[in-house]
Amino acid sequence: MHHKNYAGPVLVVIAGPTAVGKTELCLKLARQLNTNIISADSRQFYREMNIGTAKPNAAELSAVKHYFINSHSITEEYSCGAFEADTLALLDKLFREKQTIILTGGSGLYIQAVCEGLDEMPDIMPAVRENLMLQLEQQGLENLLTQLQSLDPAYYEQVDRANPQRVIRALEVCYSSGQPYSVYRAGSRKQRPFKIVKIGLTRDRAELYQRIDQRMEEMLAMGLMEEAKSLYPYRAHNALQTVGYKEIFDFMEEKQDWPETVRLLKRNSRRYAKRQLTWFRRDPEFKWFHPEDWEGILTCIAQNSG
Repeated sequence: MHHKNYAGPVLVVIAGPTAVGKTELCLKLARQLNTNIISADSRQFYREMNIGTAKPNAAELSAVKHYFINSHSITEEYSCGAFEADTLALLDKLFREKQTIILTGGSGLYIQAVCEGLDEMPDIMPAVRENLMLQLEQQGLENLLTQLQSLDPAYYEQVDRANPQRVIRALEVCYSSGQPYSVYRAGSRKQRPFKIVKIGLTRDRAELYQRIDQRMEEMLAMGLMEEAKSLYPYRAHNALQTVGYKEIFDFMEEKQDWPETVRLLKRNSRRYAKRQLTWFRRDPEFKWFHPEDWEGILTCIAQNSG
C-alpha cells in the first residue's frame, strides 16, 4: 500500500478550439511540472502536414519532449483506436518516471479514446439501415419511435425524438445486434489506472475568431498553398479531408477563385472551432479557463491531483 499522502499518476488534459492558445500554455505547463506533452491531434501525427496543422515549431519541440507529432507518414492511415492503444502503453511507461503527464489537442474523439475508451459499437448490416430509411420515408418518424420504445425503452426516454438520425442509429444497433442500443452506450466507459484532470481553454468569441483569421493569414504567408499542392495526391486521406486543405484542393480544381478560397478557409476554421467547443462542453468534467489564467489553471491541477 502507498502511504496515504502518495498522489498517484495524473493525466492533465488541456483541450480547446483551434487557435485558442493550447501550445503556448502547454509548453509553459510542461516546464512548470517538469513533464512531457502527448499530442492528441488527428493531423499532427503526419510528418508531411506542417503548416496547416499549426504544429509546435522546431524550437518548441526541442524545448519539451513531445509524443505523436511527426510520428507517422501520410502514406499510412492512423486510427483513433490505434492511438488509444499506443497512448495507454506510452503512459504506462512515462508514469514510472513522471507523476504528471500532459495530453493536449483539439480532436475530441482522440482525447475521449484515451480518457474513457471508444464505444465498441456492433457492425451494422447494410440492409437494416436501408430498410429503416425506407420506413422513415414511407411511414414517418412516429412509427420508428414506436419500435424504439418497445426495443429499448431506456434509450427512448433520453433520445432527441425529433432527430431521425439518432432514432435510426439506435434502431439499427437494436436490429443488427439483438441488444438494446443503451447496452452499448452505457458499458463503454473504461476505468484508467491514473487520475484525469480536464481543463478546457476558451476565449471571448470575437477574440477567438480574430485569432483564427490571423492564424490563417500567417499559414498562407508561410506557404500553406505550396504545402497543400504537395499533398494533393493524398487528398483522399482522412487527415486531408479537413479545413485548411480541402478549400485549397477545391481552388486547385477551379471550384472557386482565390479571394473566395481565403474567405472559406477562415469561415470553415471558425465553424470548426465552434464544433470543437460544442464537443468539449458536452463533457461536464471539463473546468473552463482563459489560456492566460495561469494561477487558476495551476490551482485547478493542484486541487484535483491529490
